[in-house]
Amino acid sequence: MLPDLRLHDRLRLRKPHPCGSYEWTVTRLGADIGLECRGCGRRVLLTRRELARRLKTNLTRYEEEQNATSHSDP
Repeated sequence: MLPDLRLHDRLRLRKPHPCGSYEWTVTRLGADIGLECRGCGRRVLLTRRELARRLKTNLTRYEEEQNATSHSDP
């Protein structure tokens, strides 16, 4: 399944970047997805299919779900 992404989403990939960081920020959407490493600032382009294979979790969506459940509890 190809991921549903928005600009500035924070992603965690399966393998670390050589700088040691697992986290990336989405900087470009299209046929290729632009990512910026949160550790060193390096920018890369991946196809949607390659990103889907390497993606572990979308941290932005996870944080939104956590905030939604914590705010809905009385």
